[in-house]
Amino acid sequence: MAVPADPITAEEEVEDGSPTHHPSAPSHEFFDLSTTVDPSYIISLIRKLLPLDSASRSTFREVASENPNRGGEEEEEDAPSVSVSNDENVKSSRSKSENMDVDVSAEFLRGECEGTDVSVWESAWEEYGCVLWDLAASKTHAELMVDNLILEVLLGNLLVCKSARVTEISIGIIGNLACHEVPMKHIISTKGLMEIIIDKLFLDDPQCLYETCRLLTAGLQSRECTTWGEALQSEHVLCQILWIAENTLNHQLLEKIIGLILVILESQQKVMDALLPPMMKLGLANILISLLTFEISKLTSERIPERYSILDLILRAIEALSILDDHSQEICSSTELFQLICDLVKFPDKVEVGNCCVTAVVLIANMLSDVPGHASRISQDLNLLGGLLDIFPFASDDVEARNALWNVIARILVRIREPEMSLSRVHHYVSVLVTKLDLIEDELLNQQVESGDEQHNLCSPGSAANARNASLGMIISILNNWTAKEENAKNNRNAEVPVSETDVKRLLDCCHKFFNCN
Repeated sequence: MAVPADPITAEEEVEDGSPTHHPSAPSHEFFDLSTTVDPSYIISLIRKLLPLDSASRSTFREVASENPNRGGEEEEEDAPSVSVSNDENVKSSRSKSENMDVDVSAEFLRGECEGTDVSVWESAWEEYGCVLWDLAASKTHAELMVDNLILEVLLGNLLVCKSARVTEISIGIIGNLACHEVPMKHIISTKGLMEIIIDKLFLDDPQCLYETCRLLTAGLQSRECTTWGEALQSEHVLCQILWIAENTLNHQLLEKIIGLILVILESQQKVMDALLPPMMKLGLANILISLLTFEISKLTSERIPERYSILDLILRAIEALSILDDHSQEICSSTELFQLICDLVKFPDKVEVGNCCVTAVVLIANMLSDVPGHASRISQDLNLLGGLLDIFPFASDDVEARNALWNVIARILVRIREPEMSLSRVHHYVSVLVTKLDLIEDELLNQQVESGDEQHNLCSPGSAANARNASLGMIISILNNWTAKEENAKNNRNAEVPVSETDVKRLLDCCHKFFNCN
């Protein structure tokens, strides 16, 4: 039921793996239609969501009587009246809603649900709630809903209702409302609502937790992020967020809770300053590494496509930590983490996890910058070198990732002492490089085409160009060394992998073309 937010609160939609019990999320076309639903229908649906609890209904009556310009309608519609409209029609409909002179409390409390069996009420409530869940995706409808006390109605349900499904739908509706600026302001100004939402983090229902995390994510991505950050800063709450991440077996909830953690790591500085230090003290770094260990083990043993997005989010969260001055050392000094991400880079079927491997390379580069000693562990790893070269096509649209790739490759190659190596060892390096000839050539040519100016892109000063140049220089040196040694060992027919001299020459020519071109 998750829907895309406005640009300020955009979040990724849950795709094919979304819980089957959710109503279908509206398509993107939903937002492009110039349609409106008759306000009386929306108001009638809000009335049907009133909780059965008499005290809550009484409280709502008091709220409604204090807000005479909100809510109410003369007639209840059985079905929505939808019409294509222009801005004037939408404006007219809202004006109609705002100027009704019907007795709101009497209409809302007409007693339709009194005496109704709870299970029957809940079934009907679910039907009406799911309609509003969908309609809340529209800015126009969302603003009409908050003008007509939907937040007060949902708060009443969250306070008294024991049904997990009603709780899930209530939070889901609020989550969609939170995607719009005006309703978001109503959410944070509705007394007690933010507190009860955060309290739902302590439920044991995965679907309720999923929607709560989605709502909190929207809040932290909105212009009201500081308010949401302050509401979450209790150590008790942050401990629960980490507990869910560490213990849930529901992969959809895990994806959403890791997404929430990532949003915290990418939030405004004031939010990070409030939330991140206590989360680090509670073991955030170790939890992320533990989760990464599990996901990589799943990747190598079972290859479950539904888990790939989780792996990507965990890597992005770890990468975000690796560049924060006050917390990077804890991440970058971890030899366990370094080995994990190197293993991921060596994973053979990169089509399945290409984005994850790109993030892993950026993380490796960050770790090598903080802890240069890591480079000695990988300088002789030919599988890693081949894995790094395999990632170039997946990083074609990411300048930062391509620069990180060249940086890591350079750190590996500059540690090679090819004059001291045996012909067999040099042969292995050459076979890896020649096997990746097309990838290297395409990467260099693509950068030239992108800039339209070879001098501007490939030969510009700076660490990225220096790393690329150092890598090309070492490749040239290795190839020349192999050519010289191979000339003296023509009778050696024991090479594990045959190397084409034609391909060696082609790779040499390509590297020479882009090496020291200034």
